[in-house]
Amino acid sequence: MKSEALLSRRHLNIFIFTAALTLFTTGYTPSAHSADSKPVKIAVYRGEAGCEGCSEMVVKSLLNTGLKLSISYMGENEKLTLNRQNLKGFDLYIQPGGGQDIPAAYDAIGDEGADAIRDFVRSGKGYLGICMGAYLADKDWIGLIKPPLDSEAGRPGAEANDEGDYTLSIKWGGKEESFYYQDGPYLSNSAESPGYTPIAYYLNGDVAMAAYTFGKGKVVLTGPHPEADESWIDASKPGYIPAASKMTRLLKYLDPQKD
Repeated sequence: MKSEALLSRRHLNIFIFTAALTLFTTGYTPSAHSADSKPVKIAVYRGEAGCEGCSEMVVKSLLNTGLKLSISYMGENEKLTLNRQNLKGFDLYIQPGGGQDIPAAYDAIGDEGADAIRDFVRSGKGYLGICMGAYLADKDWIGLIKPPLDSEAGRPGAEANDEGDYTLSIKWGGKEESFYYQDGPYLSNSAESPGYTPIAYYLNGDVAMAAYTFGKGKVVLTGPHPEADESWIDASKPGYIPAASKMTRLLKYLDPQKD
């Protein structure tokens, strides 16, 4: 999720790279890898369930990984709408951050979109849900994990006390890294879900990122925003790691090309 105040402060930064990313609407493959290697095909949602600039920031961070990726936007106003047929050609679907209204975000995806996502992941593909994308994955909405999710903001010992914008310290692999955060969920209540594996933690011990299984597929959910670069977060805070590094590590949990 992302506040209107932050959007207005970063409007210019967002649209500088949005214009550059227009070329990737129907797919993009970086050329830094050998021609015979198979690209990971990624669909990134862009539409009313997301927030302005959030989908573009996800794509920007993925492009900066240098991995061989074929990336397409998918959504109600895109060339590729969210449905079973269009998802069939992809390895991974990413649902980015959104606003504060979860029911409205679900309505934008619709029952058809939710059914398509479930079938996609169940068949052996991957789902990455960031902030709103994580909330939408719970049992009350798309249904990729069993428990409902609640916000980390205001939790005992949490660094974030409200729905404002924060740069939080997240413990990942024994090290503290700074992340942008705005009202994302904690995942400590997800142990009953198949394949539940904590990845990273808020400083109060709540789970900030976790991996799951759904059918034959894999699900990774994150409360904070791994895709956010220095235009969103305070890069002077100790533990700043480039977004591309975070996204590279998350993709390994999804392993989208493994049969």
